[in-house]
Amino acid sequence: MTRPLRITYSGALYHITARGNEKKDIFFSDSDRSRFLTTLGNVVRSYNWICHGYCLMDNHYHLLIETPEGNLSEGMRQLNGMYTQSMNKVRGRVGHLFQGRFKAFLVEQETYLREVARYIVLNPVRAKIARRPEDWRWSSYRAMVGIRAVPDFLTTQNILRRFSSTKKIAIQRYRDFVYEGIGARSPFHNVQHGTLLGSQQFVDAMWQANDTSHLTEVSKENRIIGRPSLKDLFSGKPSKKVRNHMICVARDQCGYPMIEIAKALKIHYSSVTRIYKMSNNKT
Repeated sequence: MTRPLRITYSGALYHITARGNEKKDIFFSDSDRSRFLTTLGNVVRSYNWICHGYCLMDNHYHLLIETPEGNLSEGMRQLNGMYTQSMNKVRGRVGHLFQGRFKAFLVEQETYLREVARYIVLNPVRAKIARRPEDWRWSSYRAMVGIRAVPDFLTTQNILRRFSSTKKIAIQRYRDFVYEGIGARSPFHNVQHGTLLGSQQFVDAMWQANDTSHLTEVSKENRIIGRPSLKDLFSGKPSKKVRNHMICVARDQCGYPMIEIAKALKIHYSSVTRIYKMSNNKT
């Protein structure tokens, strides 16, 4: 099975999750959670990350991370690797702690930063292990609202300033906003192409800016994130010349298989293949 593409760039914002192998616990005690947060703090400092939020459950965790240097994978390798090593040593275990690779959703800050931050700290409430978000010690909520000191790896001002320039008012409005989200629809219902959460302009920009020509670890069909649909590519009634050009665009730039292009155009597969070959020979 091919792996989905990680879109990385300076200033990207991600909602990150990682789960235990075979859905087993990755935290067995409060000391384990403290150990993880210590490791997270070291990684945030080492890789110049900005941590906007977190929540540690039993068999998984959630992070809201901004990467000014576009180094998501490197930092995550360090985070999960170091925590696994420490757990294996402390617990006398061997082997993988996490289930495969971490999952990362690329988030548009302007439209979804607040909603994703709220979604993360409401995890214990949705899971019915806490009645209120402040009852769960292992999320960023308590620090955001001033119940506990803000850990040095957590940045609160970027979220709070979106509610008010006055800290006291911002905290109250943030608290109200979180409570309004209890029972609300998850923002991840709006994810596009499996990993992108944002406006259509954001999704289109990610596709246009994403150079995939150097990637070999994923198939072309899976490496194109945010590509336009075949319906959009062949909208209207284009001339044969334009249609033939768009067949090449659909195959070479968007990675659509020939058979899917043929179905979209309602012509035979062999005709699409012939047009594609003839058009390429002219270039």
